[in-house]
Amino acid sequence: MNKTIALSFAQVTEAAAIAAFDWVGRGNKNLADEAAVKAMREQLNQMPIDGEIVIGEGEIDEAPMLYIGERVGNSQAGSFREESLAVDIAVDPIDGTRMTAMGQANALAVLAAGKRGCFLNAPDMYMEKLVVGKALKGLVDLNLPLVQNLQQIAERTNRPLADLCVAILAKPRHDQIIAELQQLGVKVVAFPDGDVAVAVQCCLPNSQIDLMYGIGGAPEGVVAAVAVRALGGDMQARLLPRDVVKGNSPENVAIAEQEIARCQAMKVAVNQVLALEQLVSSDEVVFCATGITHGDLVRGVEREQNRLCSETLVIEGNGSIHRLRSSRFV
Repeated sequence: MNKTIALSFAQVTEAAAIAAFDWVGRGNKNLADEAAVKAMREQLNQMPIDGEIVIGEGEIDEAPMLYIGERVGNSQAGSFREESLAVDIAVDPIDGTRMTAMGQANALAVLAAGKRGCFLNAPDMYMEKLVVGKALKGLVDLNLPLVQNLQQIAERTNRPLADLCVAILAKPRHDQIIAELQQLGVKVVAFPDGDVAVAVQCCLPNSQIDLMYGIGGAPEGVVAAVAVRALGGDMQARLLPRDVVKGNSPENVAIAEQEIARCQAMKVAVNQVLALEQLVSSDEVVFCATGITHGDLVRGVEREQNRLCSETLVIEGNGSIHRLRSSRFV
């Protein structure tokens, strides 16, 4: 991907984070999301790209969204080569809408972009995710119980289970596995939301997290997969219908039937393990994450007199990592 275009995507997540900052701690996650979506869309439409949203966030929470199939960009603006223009985009304007609304840490605006056709094209539905860093690549299998994966990691690395650290999304659906791991002596870091940041942290050098697991959103899964691949880590995922995750109430069953029908139309498997290469099939990609609230990955938006300052993490497909600090007058 053209390096200038790749780094320009940082301005997109930056705009979304600054727009969402006005809603931090105000208790309305949908209005925060709406502001971030609007800012992100406006910034994307100023870029010299022919972009298409192939997986977006919003349907699960009935929130505003950059919808799947939406075309963005202005391919006439700029002088880039034609082959640099066509890009696919996976996006979550706010990864952590509840954290934004409650003024909690680790809320991000995130986006991944790559050459046309390199991302999994799937509905906004639930996705089970398993992530490890570069040193553990090839050691995990989502078809196996999580405990068995950890036992394999412990055996291969010659470490006891008590030395392993697992990050798990803190949702009721994971209570049983969290309790099971703790009974085995495994250190569990339970995080409330925002699995993109944790997936990236898992793959950064000198990470203290050995493995990340959780059932969250599919858009966040594809966005995270870009960073995981660029950093040399490994990831497996599985699309899950709503009734599998939330129970078989009539409403959930009806939504699940719609999800399955959409997956069939998109020719993507449900309830089957997807390898990292099926989530992201090219290294011509870029990942961007701008902090809305302060977190472990990046700092949140800060007001300094008449300026708003933000920090963005940019990871290119070749593994290059950039931390960009920017400010704008308000």
